[in-house]
Amino acid sequence: MNGLIGRKIGMTSIFDAAGKNIACTVIEASPNIVTQVKTVESDGYDALQLAYGEAKQKNVTQPLSGHFSNANTTPKQKVVEFRNYPAAKAIGEAIELTEVFSEGDTVHAIGTSKGKGFQGVVKRHKFSGVGQSTHGQHNRLRAPGSVGASAWPSRVFKGVRMAGRMGNERVKTKNLKIVKLLPEKNLILIQGSVPGFKGSFVIIEK
Repeated sequence: MNGLIGRKIGMTSIFDAAGKNIACTVIEASPNIVTQVKTVESDGYDALQLAYGEAKQKNVTQPLSGHFSNANTTPKQKVVEFRNYPAAKAIGEAIELTEVFSEGDTVHAIGTSKGKGFQGVVKRHKFSGVGQSTHGQHNRLRAPGSVGASAWPSRVFKGVRMAGRMGNERVKTKNLKIVKLLPEKNLILIQGSVPGFKGSFVIIEK
């Protein structure tokens, strides 16, 4: 599995050869730095550890600071492992986006979804509410309705869809198409939506 760490810039749209307007998410993926090479002999598995995004020295712990110094690179914000990376790389080497991706590739995007806070069942689970506002109904348009029986089992079963915290979860969106690469600006244009807010970290993998 190979891939890169990037940052979500926002959305735009481009026209294809047939004149169709395609909505795209713009990902900025400047060169990722190899900070560790794991092997079966030393670690039990093969993996490359990549780092992305400049961080201030004061915001990095001493162990991480020494880790980045060993890789001859500046402190980074995001560190991710990619198992069974197909290309052999050395510590401190930079990986460009053109080495990994090309236009037309199908990729998966991993990010943290936007946090929505505490939400009711209508927004969280797409419930339609109890129903009409007539026949004695009062302030029940967005209510969950019944959640369990009375005499038996005298409790609410686990897993019943109710109100609660929504979003702020790790989300993986599969089979997205790369419609355009802009290597000179380190930008990837991916068809469709990618999880996360503007400025959030995104993992793009093949």
